[in-house]
Amino acid sequence: MSEPGKPSPVESIKDQSRFLAGDIGPEMVDANDHFGKSSEVLLKFHGTYQQDDRDVRGGAVVEDGKKKKSYIFMVRTKIPGGKLTSRQLLDELDLCDEVGNTTLRITSRQGIQLHGVVKSNLKQVINKINDTQLSTLGACGDVNRNVMCCPAPYKNNVYRQTQELADKLAEHFAPKTKSYHELWLTDSVTGDKELAGGATDGDGFDVEPIYGKFYMPRKFKMAIGYAFDNCVDLYANDLGLMALTDGDRIIGYNVLAGGGMGVTPSAKKTFPAVAKRICFATPENVLAVTEALFKVQRDFGNREDRKVARLKYVIANWGVEKFKAKVEEYFGGPLLDPHSDDVHGFNDHMGWDEQGDGNWFYGLNVENGRIKDTEQVRLKTALREICRTLTPGIRLTSHQSILFTDIRPQDRKTLEKILRDHGVKLSEDISTVRRWSMACVAWPTCGLSITESERALPGLLDQLEVELARLGLSAEKFTVRMTGCPNGCARPYNCDIGLVGKAKGKYTLLLGGRLLGDRLNFIYKDMLPEEEIIPALVPVLLYFKQARTSGETLGDFCQRKGLDDLLAFADRSAAPAPA
Repeated sequence: MSEPGKPSPVESIKDQSRFLAGDIGPEMVDANDHFGKSSEVLLKFHGTYQQDDRDVRGGAVVEDGKKKKSYIFMVRTKIPGGKLTSRQLLDELDLCDEVGNTTLRITSRQGIQLHGVVKSNLKQVINKINDTQLSTLGACGDVNRNVMCCPAPYKNNVYRQTQELADKLAEHFAPKTKSYHELWLTDSVTGDKELAGGATDGDGFDVEPIYGKFYMPRKFKMAIGYAFDNCVDLYANDLGLMALTDGDRIIGYNVLAGGGMGVTPSAKKTFPAVAKRICFATPENVLAVTEALFKVQRDFGNREDRKVARLKYVIANWGVEKFKAKVEEYFGGPLLDPHSDDVHGFNDHMGWDEQGDGNWFYGLNVENGRIKDTEQVRLKTALREICRTLTPGIRLTSHQSILFTDIRPQDRKTLEKILRDHGVKLSEDISTVRRWSMACVAWPTCGLSITESERALPGLLDQLEVELARLGLSAEKFTVRMTGCPNGCARPYNCDIGLVGKAKGKYTLLLGGRLLGDRLNFIYKDMLPEEEIIPALVPVLLYFKQARTSGETLGDFCQRKGLDDLLAFADRSAAPAPA
């Protein structure tokens, strides 16, 4: 790597923040409807993004030649492994009605997002979330984000151990600063500029034993899954721990590192990446190995240019061998090579399944994770009734859906009836393509979005369902993921069909990833208008139907044929028949 240069402005903000306190306190009680730039950066560490309702802004009064922003806040709850109670979900639903935009959103990292919060309600919201024994600390910002884990509630030892490890990692890598508690959870006078998370003149490791005063160069994402079930998309994370099992015993973890989806279109030096296989960790040393790897990124990630600050760029610049050697140095000894086993299965856990203790769980597909009531589908009301009458455990999935756990056999029909009575389709009544799709939030609340995503994908899937039925491919299982910008929050770069917002109303269409998530896709067509997306996919699907090998998936087919062959077939299909 090059010699260190001038730190980015964000690094200076962190340096001067007194461990994430900054000026959030006094600005929280001033007369403005928004925070200043430094506080906007620091608020992310506390679990909230300052945003702008772009739908409202579009019709707002013009001031000084600019459209006035309509400031709102997204508050994200960090939920390791997506595990919460009925009471906690009910409290989140109450918040979305009382101080949000009346909807909740399940994230692609098993968290919950509350949208439309105004500044004056921000402290109340974060305080209430903590009252429910959940937290927003570290849900965003340059820290370890929500630790993902397979949410299936099977009463097997391997599932219990991975879920326990997720909790342990979440606690170990959570920021220790006192500023979160002082700002949001006490009755302190928030205008006091001396409010701090533990002042120090040194490097800050006395306050933040893992992070120090500068925290991470960029966000860091962890996930725990299995070779036989990669439902958490291990290869898309900075750190993936692939549990290897022998019966009901975990023998260890293949450690994967350097996955990441974000791309900056104007910067060719940026790229998406799937993680590399680094080493093997035992159940006894997996935490120590994880900490060593984490600290290598902390100390060697790029702090001058945030565009290339993720771990994937350290590994790309150094190579796996040098990176592993540095992790061994931090670990204090040699590390074993990865086990030969790799991901070979993916279960979305939708529908009914036995837990292994006499009870059942039910996976309900939630389109794009959005929990809301409409005239036709009253999902939010249905969830309230289920949580109040059946009090199931709740697990959130990485595909933005819900598992209701600990359902007694005699209550299965009751749960189904509640859903149907409120117009909610059961998972088994949802098309395969819709079940395996997801989209990011995009417009109107995400300031980075270029195009629609969550509001556009359902209509595209309506069209795609028709074409799949016509071709006899309705039962095919493949992933469709859509994002409103190249940052890739819905993981569009390792799926079968990826759609990435590139310009207003135009998308990049990518093909050739796969359900297992261990391979990047490739650009099939760029700057494709929304209305041309499905017509562009039809020849690909037709070719797949005609020329696939036995058992071949759509992504594998596209990867085997390659860009030129796919385009050539599409051209031949479009050519007029000879006279």
